[in-house]
Amino acid sequence: MTAHHDRQARILADVKAERDAQDALFGVQDLPDGTGPEFVRQADKHREACDDAFQLNYGTYRHVLLEEVYEAMAETDPVKLRAELIQAIAVGVKWVEAIDRREGR
Repeated sequence: MTAHHDRQARILADVKAERDAQDALFGVQDLPDGTGPEFVRQADKHREACDDAFQLNYGTYRHVLLEEVYEAMAETDPVKLRAELIQAIAVGVKWVEAIDRREGR
């Protein structure tokens, strides 16, 4: 296994541990999604900000993560919402990977 894959495995284990802690604290929860068309404007704003930032060579993980989160927030179709959430979570993992690389972990 490469250092990259080892790092991902550690991060995903951390995520699993956090999920286990959440379940222990709150139990299994079935909350409403709270997403919908009222977030389309914010999703568009964050998509444009992300595109602009990368075109001007100052894009950050913050730009990418917020774009993905707000795209999920604007979605009502469960299949598309799931896909958007997976993308947002993957960007979060990628960001943590970058932090760990910088920290030599």
